[in-house]
Amino acid sequence: MKRFRRHGHDSQRDKLKQELFQFNKTVEHGFPHQPSALGYSPSLDLLAIGTRSGAIKLYGAPGVEFMGLHDENAAVTQVHFLPNELELVTLLDDNSLHMWTLRAHNSVSELLEVGRFTLTGPPGAPPSVTRVTSVLALSSGELLLGTEGGHVFVVEVPGFRELEERNISVEDIQKRIPEEYGPRRNLECVEALQENPRNPQQVLIGYGRGLMVLWDLQKKCAVQHFLGTQQLESVWWMEDGITIISSHSDGSYCHWSVSEEDVQSQPNKQETPYGSFPCKAISKILQLPTKQGPPYLIFSGGMPRASYGDRHCISVIHSKTHIALDFTSRIIDFFVIREGKPWSTFPGEPSALVVLVEEELVVVDLQSEGWPVIQTPYLVPLHCSAITCSHHVSSIPLKLWERVLATGELQNTHYSRKPWPINGGKNLAPDPPQRDLLLTGHEDGTVRFWDASGVCLYPMYKLSTAGVFHTDADPNDNMNQGAEGEWPPFRKVGCFDPYSDDPRLGVQKIHLCKYSGYLTVAGTAGQVLVMELNDEAAEQTVEATVVDLLQGQEGFRWKGQARLDVRHEPVTFPPGFQPFALVQCLPPAVVTAIALHSEWKLVAFGTSHGFGLYDYQQRTNIMVRCTLNPSDQLALEGPLSRVKSIKKSLRQSFRRIRRSRVSMRKHHGSGPLQEINARLDAENLQDMELAPVQRKIEARSSDDSFTGLVRTLYFADSFITPSLWAGTNGGAVFAYVIRLPPVERRMEDKVTAHPAKEIQLMHRAPVVGLAILDGRGAPLPEPLEVAHDLARSPDMLGSHHLLVVSEEQIKLFTLPKVSAKTKLKLTATDGSRVRRVGVASFGSSRVEDYSESGLVVLTNLGDLHVVSLPAIKMQVHYPCIRREDVSGIASCVFTKHGQGFYLISPSEFERFSLSARCLVEPRSLVESSNSKAPISTSNTNQTQQDGRLTEDSRSVWSLMEHALLNDESEYTRVL
Repeated sequence: MKRFRRHGHDSQRDKLKQELFQFNKTVEHGFPHQPSALGYSPSLDLLAIGTRSGAIKLYGAPGVEFMGLHDENAAVTQVHFLPNELELVTLLDDNSLHMWTLRAHNSVSELLEVGRFTLTGPPGAPPSVTRVTSVLALSSGELLLGTEGGHVFVVEVPGFRELEERNISVEDIQKRIPEEYGPRRNLECVEALQENPRNPQQVLIGYGRGLMVLWDLQKKCAVQHFLGTQQLESVWWMEDGITIISSHSDGSYCHWSVSEEDVQSQPNKQETPYGSFPCKAISKILQLPTKQGPPYLIFSGGMPRASYGDRHCISVIHSKTHIALDFTSRIIDFFVIREGKPWSTFPGEPSALVVLVEEELVVVDLQSEGWPVIQTPYLVPLHCSAITCSHHVSSIPLKLWERVLATGELQNTHYSRKPWPINGGKNLAPDPPQRDLLLTGHEDGTVRFWDASGVCLYPMYKLSTAGVFHTDADPNDNMNQGAEGEWPPFRKVGCFDPYSDDPRLGVQKIHLCKYSGYLTVAGTAGQVLVMELNDEAAEQTVEATVVDLLQGQEGFRWKGQARLDVRHEPVTFPPGFQPFALVQCLPPAVVTAIALHSEWKLVAFGTSHGFGLYDYQQRTNIMVRCTLNPSDQLALEGPLSRVKSIKKSLRQSFRRIRRSRVSMRKHHGSGPLQEINARLDAENLQDMELAPVQRKIEARSSDDSFTGLVRTLYFADSFITPSLWAGTNGGAVFAYVIRLPPVERRMEDKVTAHPAKEIQLMHRAPVVGLAILDGRGAPLPEPLEVAHDLARSPDMLGSHHLLVVSEEQIKLFTLPKVSAKTKLKLTATDGSRVRRVGVASFGSSRVEDYSESGLVVLTNLGDLHVVSLPAIKMQVHYPCIRREDVSGIASCVFTKHGQGFYLISPSEFERFSLSARCLVEPRSLVESSNSKAPISTSNTNQTQQDGRLTEDSRSVWSLMEHALLNDESEYTRVL
């Protein structure tokens, strides 16, 4: 009868849970994974990015962000804003068009999909007839859709109604092609559509074969033909309405003139910027005038095919300055921001070049000398080098924050001082209540500091650990500048660099003490660096303390990578965090756990072979404990070795099969009597609430690999004595008592550590978390937290408890006897295993002064659980990450206030919140610029006569938006 629980629940507690806990995925930080399209609205000053996964993201002023997701699993190929409107249109690679709008709701704008459309051709027509290749949003509010078959369809928006009587068929174009252009062969697809900037009734249609046709929409006829002979890539119509520039597949571009003549058979000027040798295509070109002086000519591609065909370049030419911006990934698209208003007679001088490449967004300042890059406040590529670990620090003191920020500014002197040029919308989110840092470790040995306080994940400072070691990289190399006199005049731009000089530099663990400014960084080859924040550059030698974790055990031979070669000569370190102590573990295996206690000046570190304690004030090692099991052969092979014992793997597989067969025989039914008893039990107990049925968990064998791997380390200053706790992969917990000398004798007397207790969990499940709860049941404060009056002193009078979190259960032990008091089983209940754990404070959304501490757990199923402390009772659980997303689960990091981050792609963090009080999410408002843009009377009258944008259609559009926000069925009725 122990399995039965008392019926009923505490309604008061359930109400309190609603005030404490609330799950939300709030914002995505970083650079969109696999971008595929770029759009920009000069009137709204908003940037739009589409991705291959069907996401559409809008960005304006810092903090102004919107995200939408198409239902179709298709890539976004084009994004177009409607001129002077709050709407945009996306084209997917499944040939569907989608209408999106920014609709204000409760004083905040929301990005909503309000319509979709697919072109349908005549019966029996091939798919190429309606396959859209080019889209033009006319200033009159219509869409022109150029297709693979050469047709141009006119579609009215909103409503996506095809205006068949105004369509432009390829047959109409072919009939009027001049005879001198040759036989009427296939013109190929519509590559480009451009509106005459001086006459919105005229559009330019560019065909893949090279022919360009000037078409009058009102007269429904061709006005002029431009007989290009090279494969067409793009066109650009100059603001004078007279000059047209076309770019071609042979790396050339041509100038054409709009005139009264019906045919222009030769261009006015043809140039190939990079020589007479075969060149790659110029995929996009534009030319922008200036008030005084020559124009800016900007184009992508055109590089000599043989020598530089693998480069991703955009060339900028202005007066005597010519630079080929060289990017490290493929160019998606680009545009230019101008100073003036888009509707003015002269839109203004070119201000900034915005380039979207496959791995980052680069903005070049065109008005400062040398055309420097502008630092981006968002869309920063987190994966400049692959992320290997993360560490979050909440409530940073102002002094440390300002020092880190000042250090970062010293690093960013090569960036432009111009402010961010995209400032659409209003950021209505409240100011962050605290300053938070997110630290990311990277494969190239760098640690990056990010401002994670608000919606934007802003880069603050970058620290490199490579200078301590000898590597293949030359620190004096300057990859940003090309050689003097080099042609083409290349200049490296962007920060994406996925290559690492040495994989052993990879950062695996980070720990920052926000009160003292000490930082510990541990790496892939057993290196542990202790650093201190210094506002001045310093030249110093970093001496290594070698620690043998095997303690001279015989019969073990390390088969992994060698340790890094430390520089013995003095090294000049720039202002910032500077290393002053180095611990080198032997064997040089990956550091799997670290702990820093800056008040005691101690660092604990662990690998797959054992753990140690280091005094970084006296620069000496205090103790070493080898945890290696004699059967842990894999622990001797290292992360770069792929050797595995097939014999051992087969033995373990057969052992599992044998266990499952025995279990099946034991639980096999034996006759009708059991069936009758089972039926009676079900009838009697159907109204009673049962505790979850617990599955049997087989104890893990001590022969399993990596049982000695240290998973977690924890310093504690409990009522007993200062202590160090270590948990391993084999379910063992080691406790060491630390004896600290008096403060006045700290430099002379040695710190000692002695083993005090060892716990072996029954099922040998890996220990993933350790904590000690004080007499009030609250976790002990961080080092120096009480000294800075940021936490109340722990209760040292009541009994303390040890909290042990393994992959299978959460268990509470009494101290100092270390006897089990209570536990919560996870694996036995739902089959899940704990992957990440953290302690967080949850404040009430209704009562400001009330808060509770809880244990936040992420399982291998991607579910989040909050467990109460010290009662160890399940409070809430939410699905968060797909169970298949193993890397996302492994990358999760929790904050002290009930939030968290995990990687949804190599370049993006998803931010989530479990707290009803602490919520960081975008709150933005974008208003239409219609009232700012004057429209001439003639254009307005013509629009009404043509029926392109009538008041009736505006009313229908408003009804559709209102219906979508309130009732989906009502939206269908309006359609």
